[in-house]
Amino acid sequence: MAAASARPVMAAGAALVRRGLGRQFSLAAPRSYSVLGSNPPPAVYCIGLNYKKHAAETGKPEPRFPIFFFKPPTTIIGPGDAIEIPAVCKPDEVDFEAELTVIIGKAAKNVAVEEALDYVHGYTVGNDVSARRWQGKKGGGQWCRSKAFDTFCPLGPRVVPAAEIPDPNNLDISSSLNGEVLQQSNTRDMIFSVQQLIAFLSEGTTLLPGTIILTGTPEGVGYTRKPPVFLKPGDTLTTAIEKIGELTNPVKAAS
Repeated sequence: MAAASARPVMAAGAALVRRGLGRQFSLAAPRSYSVLGSNPPPAVYCIGLNYKKHAAETGKPEPRFPIFFFKPPTTIIGPGDAIEIPAVCKPDEVDFEAELTVIIGKAAKNVAVEEALDYVHGYTVGNDVSARRWQGKKGGGQWCRSKAFDTFCPLGPRVVPAAEIPDPNNLDISSSLNGEVLQQSNTRDMIFSVQQLIAFLSEGTTLLPGTIILTGTPEGVGYTRKPPVFLKPGDTLTTAIEKIGELTNPVKAAS
C-alpha cells in the first residue's frame, strides 16, 4: 500500500493563501510539517464531541451540529517528535485524543454530503493533545487556547490515499500510553460522518487544498478516567488507526 504525498496538495493550498493575502506568505525559519511537507496547512479544523461514547463519558449531550475549533500550524509535529508540555501547563492537565485526520485535496465550498469524499486527498493519524485547565476557566472557556500550544498536534506516520480507504467511517482507532491501551473504538461511533463534516465546514466557506480536519476522539480520554490519567515527561504516546498505521511520540517538558 503506497503512501500518498501531501506535498503537492499543501503547496497548492499555500499558493492560494499567498494569492488571497496579496503578499508573500513566509515563516521566520523553514520547518517541516510532518507528513505534510514544508508548507503550512491553510487551516487546521478540529471537531469536538463527535463520538457517541465520548459525549456520554463527558456527561454532555450529543451535539445537533458539529462543534469545531482551530489549531495553529505550529502545533503540528511528526512521528517520533516530542510532545512538549509548556511551563504554563500543570502536571495534571495535558490529555490525549486519538483522531482520524482528513486532508482536503481540492478547493471545496458548499459541497454536498454525497460528493464530499471526492474532495479528500488522503487520511492520516492525528492526536488532538489538550490542556484541560486551559480548556476551562484558564482559557476563558475557549477550546482553541487549550489545544493551541506548540507540538499539540502530532500527525503521521503517512498519508494514505483516499482511494485506498473507501469508507473512512469504519476504521478501528486507538491510543496507548506507555504500552497500555486507553482508547479503543471505531470511527463508526462518530456522530457526524466524514462526509457530513466536510459538507458542514464548507458551507459558505472555502476549504483550500491541504486543509486538515481532525474528526473527533472516541471515549477513554484521560480526564474522564478514575483516577485521571495525564501525559507527563518520559511517557510514550502511540495513536493507531486501521489501514493507516501507528503514530508514536515521546513526551517531555518544554525547554
